[in-house]
Amino acid sequence: MDEQRGDSPDKAELDNSLESATTESTSETIQVIQLNPQAVERDIGPLQIIALGFNIPNSWAGVATAFSAALTAGGPVSLIYGNFVSLAMYGSAAVTLAELASVYPTAGGQYHFASIMAPKRFNRSISYVCGMMATVSWVICSASVASITSLCIASIAEFYGGYKASNWQLFLVSQALNLFALGYNLFLMKRTGWLHNAAFFLTLSTFLVICIVCLVRGDKQSSTWVWTNFEPSSGWPPAVSFFIGLSTHAYMFGGLDSALHLAEETLDASRTVPKALMSTIGLGFFSGFVFSVAMTYCIPSLDIFANDPVPIYKLWRIASKSDTAATVFLVIVIVIFTFILIAIQQTTSRLLWAMARDQGLIYSTRFAKLSPRLGDIPVAALLLDAGLIALCGCISLGSTAAFNALVGVFSMMQMTSFAIPAALLMYRRRSKKVLPRKRAFKVPEAMGWACNIGTVVAAVIETVFFTFPTVLPVTGSNMNYAVVVLAVIAIVMALNWVLFARKHYQGPRIGVTL
Repeated sequence: MDEQRGDSPDKAELDNSLESATTESTSETIQVIQLNPQAVERDIGPLQIIALGFNIPNSWAGVATAFSAALTAGGPVSLIYGNFVSLAMYGSAAVTLAELASVYPTAGGQYHFASIMAPKRFNRSISYVCGMMATVSWVICSASVASITSLCIASIAEFYGGYKASNWQLFLVSQALNLFALGYNLFLMKRTGWLHNAAFFLTLSTFLVICIVCLVRGDKQSSTWVWTNFEPSSGWPPAVSFFIGLSTHAYMFGGLDSALHLAEETLDASRTVPKALMSTIGLGFFSGFVFSVAMTYCIPSLDIFANDPVPIYKLWRIASKSDTAATVFLVIVIVIFTFILIAIQQTTSRLLWAMARDQGLIYSTRFAKLSPRLGDIPVAALLLDAGLIALCGCISLGSTAAFNALVGVFSMMQMTSFAIPAALLMYRRRSKKVLPRKRAFKVPEAMGWACNIGTVVAAVIETVFFTFPTVLPVTGSNMNYAVVVLAVIAIVMALNWVLFARKHYQGPRIGVTL
């Protein structure tokens, strides 16, 4: 049972505020607000938040870095048709989050939704778990992007100079990128609002150029091989293998909720944030699917990528028939990943700041502060995020398998954080008290129910299959240690709750302004 802190606001007053906020329209005259925020300037426009929402998942780039998992799980069929399963799973989550964000556009995103809809007796504990899962998944996402970028840089050095980087060298490169992203967020982000727009256009244009060059110059497989060849080499039964291979497509939409956590800095957030979520799904599926098909046509055989840390680089060299062109493609991807890391740090810091503002983290008063000198940004939260990314990177020094397992739980935790408010929305029977009929974004009720159910089902699928070893037979080196990683994360979350949050965390306090 939750224990309320003694100095929290009068519960009846909060309940009245919530009732008022959730039974009225989110029209231009009514706005749901936090009762306890520091003032944040709304300076993110519609194009910028849509660009950022797409830049972080960057679906085609996600496929490029993780496509070997899908090929191992089922060959071309797994890589191509997995896009449709991923669309159903993450499209359901996007619709669910968009409907709620159109009513409650706050930086806490899904954990605020959970706090609002959970039974009063458990709303603090449920929202705390949801918030911590979302926060940890974002930190892991940051660490994975830094690690992938360092591998891409090292692969160029290895190809041209025969230099194979060791784990500690890859660690240093990833942390240099981490520090660069931190510095950019601290001193330049507020002065260069165009950055996300530039990255958006760069990634889309690069996607088109790579697909065209590879298809025009490369030797192509037959359409029968591309669209019907199912070659699972994982050792698992075909159905199990296919679902394990969905980890590639889950990475396509990693960070889907980015727009939620910048809602309090976004103009007309109740309308713009849902648009950003749906744009991410639409553009993400299009780019991910087209890229998957184009690259599959150019694959000479499935066994050429064995033990290659950056297999897409080899494929581009083969398909373009030019080492220079492939290297230019990879360099641009490295630039894109650097932009992604900057955006992820920005978003993660806002989620950490929201958790601290709600007294959910140890030393919350420090991490909840904004810096007026640097443009009202959460400096302490940014520093905390960079420190946690470095800590995750240290794991790779001790064990590559442990770090891979850490990255593997990212998708599971993210989808579970989406499923919690989806399940609670169903528990509330999509009542107009929590989801007003007049709101900026809505779908037909039947579709809403289907998306809520689909989000929960997606979380179950990922939790079950993403903990399986990717190949059989299982050895110490290929074992999936995701369960161990989840257990460690659960212990840390429990300690933070027992030592601090149980007495201090109160969840979001919602009010309404006319």
